[in-house]
Amino acid sequence: MKRVMLILLTVVFTLQALAQDATEIARRAYLKMEGQSQYAQMTMQVQRPRWSRTVKFKFASKGTDYALVLITASAKEQGQTFLMIKNQMWMYNPRVNSLIKIGPSMMSQGWMGSDYSNDELMNEGSIVKDYTHKILGSEKIQGRACWKIELTPKPGKNIVWGKQILWIEKKDYLILKSELYDEDGYLVKTQIASDIKNMHGRIIPTKFTIIPEEEPENKTILTIVDIKFNVNIPNSFFTIQNMRRGMNINFNF
Repeated sequence: MKRVMLILLTVVFTLQALAQDATEIARRAYLKMEGQSQYAQMTMQVQRPRWSRTVKFKFASKGTDYALVLITASAKEQGQTFLMIKNQMWMYNPRVNSLIKIGPSMMSQGWMGSDYSNDELMNEGSIVKDYTHKILGSEKIQGRACWKIELTPKPGKNIVWGKQILWIEKKDYLILKSELYDEDGYLVKTQIASDIKNMHGRIIPTKFTIIPEEEPENKTILTIVDIKFNVNIPNSFFTIQNMRRGMNINFNF
């Protein structure tokens, strides 16, 4: 009997240790790409079988509650802005002086025609605070040894995904691959991270390719041109008044 109890206790403690390890791995990976605030310049290429388009934009965020995006190219969309404050989102088009609050009916639409939806941008959630974590094993991605970790949303969390599976590189804690599943357990899309560079003292991927599972001929490629972490951004930056300034928004943090 004592031997059985000892085995059971060993199993319990081992499972607890693995859960803690998985959460710590996810936390370290999260911190590689996050900060108290950040500012970035990015390029997004939307590729379809018969056409493609490129959008350039500036992005500033503070925590998980504030974000502002300014489209700087192409010429057709230049000056458009997007503002997120907690669970609310607005779009401003300076050409027609139109301010639109993005409601529930627009949340599933692709942001700027891409494979990122408005809902994803708002409700992706923190991979540390909003999920439980489990190590599924180890695999190599792009020749790099990675942990394969399953993320399951905690009860009561309003999150887009029913499950995520992440491949986190063991040396630098980089998320090199992500599989995103819906609430019924079906794979929706896969993200591949590549082009690892030193950006202002951080070793991070700078290219992210999203491929929808049902339309594998489609893809969206997001490239980080420049990024700074933990910059001083006041809350007053994230206002409707500021987003209306369009190309005159001051991103000199």
